[in-house]
Amino acid sequence: MRVALASDHAGFPLKQELVAFVRQLGHDAVDLGTDSTAACDYPDFAEKIAAEILSGRAERGILLCGSGIGASVAANKIPGIRAGNCEDYYSSHQGVEHDAMNVLVLGGRIVGGALAQDMVRAYLHATYTNEERHARRLAKVNAIEARYSRQS
Repeated sequence: MRVALASDHAGFPLKQELVAFVRQLGHDAVDLGTDSTAACDYPDFAEKIAAEILSGRAERGILLCGSGIGASVAANKIPGIRAGNCEDYYSSHQGVEHDAMNVLVLGGRIVGGALAQDMVRAYLHATYTNEERHARRLAKVNAIEARYSRQS
């Protein structure tokens, strides 16, 4: 699987660990930056991740900022992106299985390396179930997105 990873300065150290870990798992990891701990803005990297996924150049994304909140908010403004700010193992796979989450968002100042690796492994191994209840709910989410996208 081709996985895009990006972060702002606060997520940079953990992102570096995760790029190597994703490759160790046998996936094609694409590092979209940032390249240091110099201050930068998370919306720029949320947009880069979204562009990779929406173009089909990546199947999934992993996005990091300090808390995960700002990056999650920014990514979810982009139609077609379903980003989940996760802090535990269960949410990391459940978000894919039930909600077709395509971007895992992590707080580089919140989640430690060992937990982040467990979460990334769970996220990348999960698949959307397409069960009727999940499909119905996802269709409603997509309809809301479409209604509000037309208003722009």
